[in-house]
Amino acid sequence: MTDTPEFEIFLATLPGMEPTLADEARAAGFADPTVQPGGVTIRGGWPEVWRANIMLRGASRVLVRIGSFRAMHLAQLDKRARKFPWAETLRPGAVMKVETTCHRSRIYHAGAATQRIETALKEEAGATIAADAPLRIMARIEDDLVTISLDTSGEPLHKRGHKQAVGKAPMRETLAALFLRQCGYTGAEPVLDPMCGSGTFVIEAAEIAMALPPGRDRAFAFEDLASLDAGAVAALRKTTPRPTDLAFHGSDRDQGAVRMAGQNAERAGVAGVTRFACRPVSDLERPEGPPGLVIVNPPYGARIGEKKPLFGLHASLGRVLLERFSGWRVGIVTSEPQLARATGLPFLPPGPPIPHGGLKVRLFQTAALP
Repeated sequence: MTDTPEFEIFLATLPGMEPTLADEARAAGFADPTVQPGGVTIRGGWPEVWRANIMLRGASRVLVRIGSFRAMHLAQLDKRARKFPWAETLRPGAVMKVETTCHRSRIYHAGAATQRIETALKEEAGATIAADAPLRIMARIEDDLVTISLDTSGEPLHKRGHKQAVGKAPMRETLAALFLRQCGYTGAEPVLDPMCGSGTFVIEAAEIAMALPPGRDRAFAFEDLASLDAGAVAALRKTTPRPTDLAFHGSDRDQGAVRMAGQNAERAGVAGVTRFACRPVSDLERPEGPPGLVIVNPPYGARIGEKKPLFGLHASLGRVLLERFSGWRVGIVTSEPQLARATGLPFLPPGPPIPHGGLKVRLFQTAALP
C-alpha cells in the first residue's frame, strides 16, 4: 500500500515491563515509543502494525486506535457508530466481537453500548458477530469520548506457533524475551538454562541469535482486515536465518521436559544450535566456548510443591555456578527473594515485580561471576 493512514498503535505488555518493551521497540526502529500503563504507544500506519506483530518479541498484543467520537447517550452512540467509517478498515462480512468499557461517562451500561455498536456493524458494515471471533473491536467510553480500537493480533503474541508441548508452570515466550533483554542479551553470547522445562528461554535466545522473527509462522487478526497487503506481510515473514557459531543449552532432571524442549526447538527451526540434556543441577557442566548468560525460572513452591526442599536446590545451583561458571552472568526469575538469596550469588538490585501465573516474580541478576 502506498498511501496508508497513520494512527496510534498500542503495544500491550505486563505491568512493570513497559520500559523494556519500549527499549525493544526503539531498537527495532519504531518511532518515538512512549511508555504508558500496561504498554507502549507508537505511531504509524498498517506496515508498522504488521511489523510490530511479526517482529517484536516482548509485546503481548498490538492494538490500533482507528477513530473516536463523542456520545452523550445511547441514541447518539447508535447514530455515530452507524456513521463511523468501518469500511476503511473492515472487509464486508467480517466476523468479529465487540468489547466495551465505560468510565466517568453518561453512557455507563457497557452491555447496552456493546449492543448498539454490534448493530451498527451488522447493518452498516455487513459484519457477523460471534463470541469466538478472532477479530476483536474494543470501544472505550471515557468522559463521553468513544475510542474505537482493533486488536490486530488475534491470539496473544506469546503463541509463536512452535510450542505444542509445555510443562508445569510454563513461562510465556513474550515474558522470557523481555527478561533476556533485561539481562543485556543481544544474541552474541551462549545461553544456558539448567531447569529448562519446555525450553522457552533456550529457544527464544537461539531465535534472537539467528534473527528469526517471532511471528513468522503464525496467523494474525490483521490478515482479515481490508488494509492487508499480503505481499508486504509475506516479505516480513520471510527471513534468512543469520548464521551463528554459538550453542544454546538446556537441561532438566525431567526426561519428559527434555524431550518436549527438543521437539519445540525442532518446530521452531533452531534444533541445529540447541542442546538439551537430562541431568540434575549438581551435574551441570560449563559448556565449551565463550562465557555467556545462565538464565533460569526455577520452581518457587507456590505452585509446584512446598518451598522447604527448594532452599537446598537453590543453594546447590548457586554453588555449581560459582564453582564452574566464572565469567558468566546469571539471571534468576522468582517470586521468592529468600530462594534467590539461598543461592549465595552476588545479585544486583532486583527488577520490578511482574505478574506471572497469579504471582509477582522478579528478575535477580548478577554481573559476570568471579
